[in-house]
Amino acid sequence: MARAQKPTGRRLAERVKTAKGRKSSSTRWLQRQLNDPYVAEARRLGYRSRAAFKLIQLDDRFHFLSPGKRVLDLGAAPGGWTQVAAARVKALDGRGQVVALDVLEMEPLPGATVLLADFLDETTPGRVKAELGGPVDVVLSDMAAPTTGHPATDHLRIVALCEAAFLLAVEVLAPGGVFVAKVFQGGAEGELLAALKRSFASVRHAKPPASRSESAETYVVATGFRP
Repeated sequence: MARAQKPTGRRLAERVKTAKGRKSSSTRWLQRQLNDPYVAEARRLGYRSRAAFKLIQLDDRFHFLSPGKRVLDLGAAPGGWTQVAAARVKALDGRGQVVALDVLEMEPLPGATVLLADFLDETTPGRVKAELGGPVDVVLSDMAAPTTGHPATDHLRIVALCEAAFLLAVEVLAPGGVFVAKVFQGGAEGELLAALKRSFASVRHAKPPASRSESAETYVVATGFRP
């Protein structure tokens, strides 16, 4: 797969009329979607979400999705990250493997096994290892808790979600494995950051270009898992 580039070319901005009964916030969201080059590019390339470009850009920088890797994608629906992971580990060629896990229904994807399950369930680590035939090389999490509009509360929620994903990663990762997860600006702090540094050789933060500039999201990329 080619390196990701930011979509280019001038596009005429589209305006959305405020329909009767539609909130102004919904109108703003629709207008942003219509004028987002990544949304258009995702549609053109057949990706299920614009989020696919975030993973492409993270992997272009950190190189954790090499052919033959076994990958677990947490909160995978609708499948944008799963598509990228399956392509980059060559799952369709039978070299790598991808398990997409979510509590939400998700349409099947070539090269991936879709598990309808709660990642917090105590049986999940065993199910994942059974599907992959052993430990995982890369755990991905693009999960985000529902926002409240209160920055401090939202930050605590996303860190708690990241902590839960990290605890699952510890259960399933092979030595030298990688953990990539969404956090908010301010990063994975306190006990979580300390735990990541104890468990991985390197812990870095990155905000891929496909993340909207007004978004507070960023990603933690932890490499070199030490059980």
